[in-house]
Parts: sequence; C-alpha cells; structure tokens
Amino acid sequence: MPSARRDLPSDPPLGELVMEVARGLRRRFAATLEPWGITPHESRALRVIGHHEPTRLGVVAQHLRIAPRSVTDVVDTLEGRGFVEREPDPSDRRAVRVSLTTRGRKVLDELDTARRADHEGYFADLSERDRATLARILGRLVDDRPTPGG
Repeated sequence: MPSARRDLPSDPPLGELVMEVARGLRRRFAATLEPWGITPHESRALRVIGHHEPTRLGVVAQHLRIAPRSVTDVVDTLEGRGFVEREPDPSDRRAVRVSLTTRGRKVLDELDTARRADHEGYFADLSERDRATLARILGRLVDDRPTPGG
C-alpha cells in the first residue's frame, strides 16, 4: 500500500486562503454591482474620480494602474451614462479634468453603501473579536508592505 505523502500540508497555505477570500469578495462585489449595470472596474474609476475630483485622466489611470488610453474608454462610458463630466483644466489648456456629476455622486454613494453591506455580510459569521483581530492583522500587513524599488 503506498504511503501518504508527508510533504503536502493538510491545510492550505495562508497566502492561498487570503487570495481565496479576495476572490470571493470580488465575485460578490461584481454581483452586488449588477443592479446599477456597472462593472467593478467602472466602480473603481468612480471612486478614484470622486476621491480626487476634479482630476486629470492621467491621475485616474495611475490609481487604477491602467494605460491612459484605457482610462479614456472607461471615462467615456461613465460620461455616456451621466456619471462624470469633463472640463478643461484651467492650469493647462491641453489637459482635461474629470469630476462626478450629481447623478455620479449619488450612484457612488449607493455603491459604497452596497459594498459595505456586502462586506459586512461576508464577514458576518465571524465574532466581533475575530473581525477586529483580522482587521488588525491585515492592516499590519498592508502597512508593512515593502515599497517598489525600496
């Protein structure tokens, strides 16, 4: 009878568990966005624009880690839906700034509320103490991340 391999861990590695939680949260959030007809990528763009508004498209591209050409497509879609508007940049006549419309602000607020509720639901089976511990540990890992090139 063959012996069981002892070099394989019986529990998944911690990194795999964290990645599975992240994937689960992304899948749930994508489903949460469906009533608005917004993709997760568009939602992130709205959040970046709302946080930095008015801002240049290059800043949005930087925060989303996408090419400027790609951010133009995303902003075109958001503008077509009435969520954002472009305006000339008063400090550089060649540049354009983007900001949320009243409708875009309302949708962003609704999305943020839905996202928070979904996250609370995802972690509802954990005790308050476990959630606080998990938040502390993950916060420490995020704070201790090495910076690129550093």
